[in-house]
Amino acid sequence: MSVKTLLQVAPLLPETTSVLLRGAHGIGKSQVVRAIGRIVSSTRKLNMELIDRRLSQMTEGDIVGLPSTDGEVTRFNPPDWFKRACVSPCTLFLDELNRATPEVMQAAFQIVLDRELNGWKLHPQTRVFAAINASAEYTVNEMDPALLDRFWTIDLTPTVEDWLTWAREDGAIHGTVVDFIAANDKWLDTPKATEPGKVSPSRRSWERLANALVGAGVADDPNSALFYPMCLGYVGAEATIAFHSFAKTIDNQVSGKDVLDAYPKVKAKIAKLGQEKQNIVIEKVAEHIKKSGSLTDKQGTNLGAFMRDLPGELRVSAWSKLTTAAGTDNLELAKAIHKHCVESVLGVFGVSADAAKEALTASPKKKK
Repeated sequence: MSVKTLLQVAPLLPETTSVLLRGAHGIGKSQVVRAIGRIVSSTRKLNMELIDRRLSQMTEGDIVGLPSTDGEVTRFNPPDWFKRACVSPCTLFLDELNRATPEVMQAAFQIVLDRELNGWKLHPQTRVFAAINASAEYTVNEMDPALLDRFWTIDLTPTVEDWLTWAREDGAIHGTVVDFIAANDKWLDTPKATEPGKVSPSRRSWERLANALVGAGVADDPNSALFYPMCLGYVGAEATIAFHSFAKTIDNQVSGKDVLDAYPKVKAKIAKLGQEKQNIVIEKVAEHIKKSGSLTDKQGTNLGAFMRDLPGELRVSAWSKLTTAAGTDNLELAKAIHKHCVESVLGVFGVSADAAKEALTASPKKKK
């Protein structure tokens, strides 16, 4: 199941249904659970805390809690995180379930099956998620069939578009990394023929690399002596060579802001790009418009000129992305985009703006 489909289905499941995500490492399972929590919080008007626990690092006491006595009876005091999930609506994420000890897995069994642990019941609106690495290449424990049967289980197979959408919308990944993956998606995931123990790219490693480059202040400076060696440790030699070459190519350094604020200065550079890279520029423009939420007259003029210079098929694609960026709530932004771009889009179909307006406003002919 793709991330897009999962984000549509999972929030609609009953709160009592626990969800198990199976998939390879580094594909963003925790980010997906976080996104589902945000969707539920928004639609149900709740403030749901994400409680993320790696069961592989826990002992029985870490999940069951510790006992106390009043002199007559003994009771278990739950860990603080489990008590929070009992008191308030939360998104409870039990990661690496099949790497846990048998004792911890048994405790997880009770949470998933009965939504309680040692008499402490989860809040009725708390949702339980778990994740496992499901492949012969991982050293994991077998999942008890009785436990597996209690989940709504899906095999998560996120697409490249899933990752790009998340990277752009959340702004979690630096633009150079996003642009590189958009143009070279074969490097997003670990190649199938990779030798065991070899450093190779994954969705998680690209995120960590982007954060490291930004933190070191060299994300926009591929000529820095730090850039190349920093990449090596995160994504390996082959991906580093390709990414470094991409980042150093000046033709790739056209931002959405460049197009909107100074199109005449980058016009010649964009004209030399192939359609694949021009499409990346279109996405940058749409993303910049979406973030700013407005379009000045100067930017509109530059946007119109940019659209007219694009090949016909890219104009249609650009129109779709720009109108999506405007959304349904920002009418003024949609009007501004329409004003400056509609003529060049209609031109692709051999229709003038005046002719289109006339066709739309003409009165229907009466039948004789």
